[in-house]
Amino acid sequence: MKERFTLKETSAWITADEKRYIEIAKETLKERRKHLDRFVRWHPYFAVTLEEYEIGEKKEVPAIVRIMIKSATKFGMGPMSAVAGALAEFAVIAMQDAGAAYAMVDNGGDIALVTDREVRVGIYAGESPFSNKIALKIRPCSSLLGICTSSGTVGHSISFGNADAATVISNSASLSDAAATALCNSVTDAHSVKNSFHAINHVKEIKGALVIYKEMLARWGSNMPEIVRL
Repeated sequence: MKERFTLKETSAWITADEKRYIEIAKETLKERRKHLDRFVRWHPYFAVTLEEYEIGEKKEVPAIVRIMIKSATKFGMGPMSAVAGALAEFAVIAMQDAGAAYAMVDNGGDIALVTDREVRVGIYAGESPFSNKIALKIRPCSSLLGICTSSGTVGHSISFGNADAATVISNSASLSDAAATALCNSVTDAHSVKNSFHAINHVKEIKGALVIYKEMLARWGSNMPEIVRL
């Protein structure tokens, strides 16, 4: 069962075996967006800075704000680099807490999931010949996985790199989202692909990553899922 959910900038596909889990995800997305929007109204710099955000002595800080800051700070970036993954992560956690063994939220290419079956996550990479031709084979896992992709050639998100796709896998969609942005930013041309993983390999929670740049595909990480043809 799959349903589209749209709220302001959030546009997500929610997948589960039962309708009630999808409704839980929708309500969670609404609630977390409300918390985030309220914080931004009082702290507008949070939404625009491209640098690390200092939380200081602020007492009333929503959980989604905290996780975004924590994830983005690992890569020296602004917290909005983790927003889509963080929203997806909270939604899947709520679905799993309600009893879902199979739950997925794809928030514009930033995916959080738990699964009791093998699934394949396709990679869209714009005009690259790899686009929509390969997928990550994800084996059953009860622990949340974050599989997030950033692109310098596809979409409207801010990027300082030229990767067609930079995908990162970890046990946090918020962390994977920020890491994918950092990885994408490090790819400027064909020569930079080999060393691009230095932007993220200092974070031990990351399981693996891949970069697609035109006709090139590079992968990194001992726990990287198998790449298969679609």
